[in-house]
Amino acid sequence: MQTLKNWLISRFPALASRDYVLFLIGQFISVIGTWMQATALPYLAYRISGRPLDLGLIGFANTLPTLLFALPAGVLVERWDKRKTVILFQAIMSIQGFGLAFLTFTGQIQIWHVVTLAFFYGSAVAVEVTARQAMLIELAGRESLPSAIALQTTAFNLGRVLGPLGAAWLIASTGSEGSVFLANGVSFVFVIIGLFFARTSFKARAERSRSLEDEAYKQQNMSSEFKEGLRYIRQDAVVLSAVLMSALLGFFGIPLLQQIPALARDVLKTAFDTEALIAARTSSFYTAQGVGAVIAAFMMAYLSSTNKNKILLWGQIAFIFPVIMLGMTMNTPVALVLLACIGWGTVAQLISMNITIQMLVPNELRGRVFSIYFWALQGVAPFGSIMIGWIAQTWSVQTAILTGGVTCLLGIVFVRLFFRSPD
Repeated sequence: MQTLKNWLISRFPALASRDYVLFLIGQFISVIGTWMQATALPYLAYRISGRPLDLGLIGFANTLPTLLFALPAGVLVERWDKRKTVILFQAIMSIQGFGLAFLTFTGQIQIWHVVTLAFFYGSAVAVEVTARQAMLIELAGRESLPSAIALQTTAFNLGRVLGPLGAAWLIASTGSEGSVFLANGVSFVFVIIGLFFARTSFKARAERSRSLEDEAYKQQNMSSEFKEGLRYIRQDAVVLSAVLMSALLGFFGIPLLQQIPALARDVLKTAFDTEALIAARTSSFYTAQGVGAVIAAFMMAYLSSTNKNKILLWGQIAFIFPVIMLGMTMNTPVALVLLACIGWGTVAQLISMNITIQMLVPNELRGRVFSIYFWALQGVAPFGSIMIGWIAQTWSVQTAILTGGVTCLLGIVFVRLFFRSPD
């Protein structure tokens, strides 16, 4: 046992920090609950309305707060205690889960409830994610930060596999999506408890090492900070290409996956369908995507020295062509394989672009440039959700998927031809 512990710490130094381990355990449980709800919520919404546009509207409400709050949150959390901020917003996020559970169990749930609570949840996430990412160095230390990020990414993607399976089991066992929302609300308690016992022991060291230049930077107004970051991006073709690719993925790619409930219920329906079978099919689609994502996360962790541009290219191929094929298939097993490829391609792209920015951008600009990258990825997603949902509602789900896949293909070709790709 001691040998295994030593091997794990040598491979993932962040595990040497008791405080980080407490956080990671709670976060892993919370992520499973989050993916359980992410599976059950669109399934419930599509079951009660049958409108693909409503799926896009929910995605719009969930991601709009990123557009509104992500950039100012990046500045504000630097002035707050990050551990307390994460605890506060995790508690707020749990309220959304309990609210959904109450409305579902009492039979009052309507689409406008789902949309409103999605915006409420997304608003908390827009701040919590920034605070949580900034908190990692305070829990694990600068030297262990890469392994802390790798472990958190792995936990997130394992949740993508376990969450949909748990959601399908709970819905089948209880006959209500409310049980899933209740479990998600409870899951946040674990990360809150973990952070209550954890201490940011590296925080004081980090503050003492902060340079006078950083202190002067913090006194700048937000407008000048954003302009400086944008100016750097425009001048660096490598970083600019990564930001443009992330915007394409955020607008035309990721919102396609919000149509999975419609794909499972309408496009791939069979004559023998029951609600239990539809729920299981929906869950299996999310699970397949999660399996591909987990494989990509492990591969990226163990192939850290591989050329990131090659992995990015393979990620784009593994995402775009399966998306186009998904828009044409009428076979469930084929759809499962394609969704696994899409999950792999999505994570391979995101990690490659993330590493490119983290490695190339100077320390004094990294926070601003990364927040703009994240804003490009998630901030445009609300409008992509509405557009994809409208196409699916007006024509068909398959037309929406094909449109998104072909647009991603043309956009990536354009960026790679006219901008230097990340190395």
